[in-house]
Amino acid sequence: MNKTLPILTATLAWLLAAFFLFGAYGNTFLSEENAAAYAAWGYPGWFHYVTAALELAAALLLLRAITRPVGAGLGAMVMAAAVLTTLVNADYDHSTAPSVVLLVSLTVLGLSLFVRRANA
Repeated sequence: MNKTLPILTATLAWLLAAFFLFGAYGNTFLSEENAAAYAAWGYPGWFHYVTAALELAAALLLLRAITRPVGAGLGAMVMAAAVLTTLVNADYDHSTAPSVVLLVSLTVLGLSLFVRRANA
C-alpha cells in the first residue's frame, strides 16, 4: 500500500485529537458564555464535565492507530450530539463547527478502517 494514505490518516487523526483536547479543556473550565449555552439547551450544570471526559477519551484514542477507529467513532458521536443539540434548539450559529468536526471524525473513521483492512 502507498504510504500516503496512512500518513494522511494519521495527520488528520492528530489534528482531530488536538481539537478534542482543546474541547476537553474548554468544557472542563467552562466560560460563562458556554455555561449559559448549556443551560439554554436544557443540560444540567455538571453535564459539561461529561462532554469534557468524552472529548478527552476521543483525543487519547485517536493518537494510536490501533485505537484510532474507536476514538474517531466516539468523537463522531459527541459531535453528532452537539449538532443535534444545536439544531433542535435552533442555535444555528453554533452548529457549523460541530458539523465540520463530525465530518472530519467520520472521514478519519473510514480512512482508519480502510488502512487497517489494507494492512491486514
